[in-house]
Amino acid sequence: MGLDFILNELQALKDHALMREYRTIESAQGPYVQINGKSYLSFCSNNYLGLADHPKIKQAAIAAINQYGWGTGASRLVAGNMILHQELEKKIAEFKSTEAALLFSTGYMANVGAVCALVGREDIIIGDKLNHASIIDGCRQSGATFRVYPHNDVSQLESLLQRSSKHRRRLVVTDSVFSMDGDTAPLPEIIEITQKYDAILMIDDAHAMGVFGQHGKGMIEHYGLEGKVDIIMGSLSKAIGSIGGFIAGNKCLIDFLKNKARSFVYTTALPPAACAASLAGLTLIQEDTSLIQKLWENIRYLRSHLSEFISNISGESPIIPIIIGSAEDALNVSTRLYENGILIPAIRPPTVPLGTSRLRISLMATHSKEDINRLIDTLKDIGVLTHGNAGDTGEVKLQSDEKTF
Repeated sequence: MGLDFILNELQALKDHALMREYRTIESAQGPYVQINGKSYLSFCSNNYLGLADHPKIKQAAIAAINQYGWGTGASRLVAGNMILHQELEKKIAEFKSTEAALLFSTGYMANVGAVCALVGREDIIIGDKLNHASIIDGCRQSGATFRVYPHNDVSQLESLLQRSSKHRRRLVVTDSVFSMDGDTAPLPEIIEITQKYDAILMIDDAHAMGVFGQHGKGMIEHYGLEGKVDIIMGSLSKAIGSIGGFIAGNKCLIDFLKNKARSFVYTTALPPAACAASLAGLTLIQEDTSLIQKLWENIRYLRSHLSEFISNISGESPIIPIIIGSAEDALNVSTRLYENGILIPAIRPPTVPLGTSRLRISLMATHSKEDINRLIDTLKDIGVLTHGNAGDTGEVKLQSDEKTF
């Protein structure tokens, strides 16, 4: 038998319009990208502030390569701990208003490493149904009892906490901004409930950092909840324009994770150039919030135009989904957009629940009004946006002749 089953699995993915293929970008990430020598207007990047190609970030990375080389050669605990790692961790802690921070190679590794270090078989994790896959994977790998509450349902969260007293530790974990729906968690209510039941609270702030809050510090700043969240996970790969993830919290937590988080202990440290790029990105946000303001102008502009066609738009962030329904229909819409020079891949199961395949629009501060108008006009032209084709759920109801595209 060997690996023969793979052929059957691949065929099943193709039969259900779930086979994924990637397109190769030949340019820097920005509002426009090059694919096969052609320019495409991109609405699918997490590069929310457009910093991935910012001159100061590139200059910082180049300078770090010239001074420190590229690779680190070892894990941090062996011989890979370099001065830029420590400078970046200090900068992150200041930015997130915590005592300390710890770098991980990716946000995925930060979530998995932290969750698995903090809880085990005697413990319980309670998480939102729509949490990111990295959180879910960490919960499953931890060995702890894992319970899920309906999306943003704080009454069900409390009910689960009420019934969890037999467990040694109780960890509540949620995204602050949900990556596929773009909506936000009710953090003030969640904090109140977790404190009431003496549970540990972990927030994944990856999609909020550089976007929410007066100074772009994330959802905790947005609500004025500094000092009330035990564990903050964040990403340097989105609005910051670099690569990497981190956990921020008190010094004891960080010292604990340095020794217990396997995805930190047993991996080569981030390249110093990546740290320099992240430092530059954070500095840019601290010195000038105009890009954040421009991003929110774009968010409001697109939402106002979509609301003419879709009665209940999900998303309270740069992530704005248009629910299509079936995977096949979503793939067809994405293909039509691509043929018209717009890049928005179809998001399909298992990333989103069955029957909710979608276009996941991601806005950037560097999109112009003309870019957004072009997107709206193209969605109209291919039959996605027509008056009266969306119900209260926000799902676009394609007409039968439109499904063939």
